[in-house]
Amino acid sequence: MADAEQKIDANFFQLVVSLQMAAMQQMGKITSPVSGKVEKNLDQARASIDIISMLAEKTDGNLTLEEKDLIDRILFELRMNFVDETNKAESEPAGGETEDKGEGKEEKEGEEGEKAESSDSPEDDKEKKDGD
Repeated sequence: MADAEQKIDANFFQLVVSLQMAAMQQMGKITSPVSGKVEKNLDQARASIDIISMLAEKTDGNLTLEEKDLIDRILFELRMNFVDETNKAESEPAGGETEDKGEGKEEKEGEEGEKAESSDSPEDDKEKKDGD
């Protein structure tokens, strides 16, 4: 195995694996090291997978067998995970796509609620008077 590692350029390995990890984070398979949360964005995941695919196409014929095997295995793994996550997203109810979107809605509702409370208090007074 050490012999195979020596046949893979370290910079190439680092580039492909960093794109792989980005795609895994974007699919919600691993937590983000920045936020510490699982975040899902399938459009970004697709873009990361497409970049790796483009890299494989552009370097075709210029890779060692080990490098080609590495990029092919990573693409296969990512594509299978992407199909799995896409199927999960399609089977979920419309409101529960991702954790991030839900949190964003809560923040907006909270902000609107604060604005509504300050602007609704005169209306509430009118309703109370009209209702009595």
